[in-house]
Amino acid sequence: MRVILVDIIDPKLHIKEAHKRLVELEKLVNTYGSCVIVKCIQKKQVPNYKTFIGKGRLEEIMQTAIAEKVDTIILNNILKSGQVFSLQWKFQEHDIQVWDRTDLILKIFEKHATTSEAKLQIELAAIRHMGPRIYGMGMELSKQGGGGVGMRGKGETNTEIMKRHLSKQEQSVKKKLAEVMKRQELQMNARKRKGFFSVAIVGYTNAGKSHLLHSLTRKNIYVENELFATLDTRIGKLYLPGRRSTCLISDTIGFIQDLPPKLIQAFASTLNEAVHADVLLHVIDYSDKDKDMKIQVVLDILEQLGATNMPQVFVCNKIDKIEKLYTKTFAKKFKKYSPVFISALNKDGFDTLLSKIESILPENWYD
Repeated sequence: MRVILVDIIDPKLHIKEAHKRLVELEKLVNTYGSCVIVKCIQKKQVPNYKTFIGKGRLEEIMQTAIAEKVDTIILNNILKSGQVFSLQWKFQEHDIQVWDRTDLILKIFEKHATTSEAKLQIELAAIRHMGPRIYGMGMELSKQGGGGVGMRGKGETNTEIMKRHLSKQEQSVKKKLAEVMKRQELQMNARKRKGFFSVAIVGYTNAGKSHLLHSLTRKNIYVENELFATLDTRIGKLYLPGRRSTCLISDTIGFIQDLPPKLIQAFASTLNEAVHADVLLHVIDYSDKDKDMKIQVVLDILEQLGATNMPQVFVCNKIDKIEKLYTKTFAKKFKKYSPVFISALNKDGFDTLLSKIESILPENWYD
């Protein structure tokens, strides 16, 4: 798929920050398996009410898309339903799709989903994302339904029919996910009663969470250098030598900047393990120049999930990529999170990490 990336930004945003935003979007596009042909930034105080993109820039993008034989225009923004419809209407005669940031993330989620639980979560997120868009689909959906099979009568519009259909779908998926979460709650409560304590790995996507779980537990899981490689909860047993015992450790979906709240809500069952864990390991790519921003993104999402009061350890990963660590300033700045510096690749710092986990977990346990 040949893609043009478009980002409409506040004029006050520094151009370096604007380019960083597009770099992350390009990584998402690459994860989906597509090729970026052109990247376009427009500074605009107030996005165009109808098309989000300014009229003149929109014409430029149209001409470029036709000349470069582009398949899809992807905006690094979250658009209103009417704006998406207006853009799609403009580009449809050239067989070019228009997606916003949420559309792209949902496509990646769909590609990476392997379990029935993950597929249900994506279906719920897609329904919640598409629902409001039926209001902006113009005359085609406003035409009267024919009163045929499954329709209530001639007075019902196609918009109303689609609304009712999506509502029924959403209720069905929510019911199935509620059953999944109920089973999870029962399993977690049973583990607590038996004295098992749990550790959950959280962090920005591609920080090395799955690699850490693999290195700590030798669990055979998918580890890849791409965004959102993990959508399901993976649980393994972690041996703590100082306790001569084990605890459970889980990996969860990675977070990302501007992750829409509806996607976080849809993945509630996957994040359930993290919310109810005894300790959170917040994995950070310490080699990333933008790590402070990504740390804040994760902290903000944890706050949305109600997990801010849990014991949390900053696990600064990928130190093998750095010649000089400069850890003192970082450790002082984030003292409350007891930073530990490790390499999941070669297992440097693992003894310190395990000791830290042992010191935080309660004493009265057994496996």
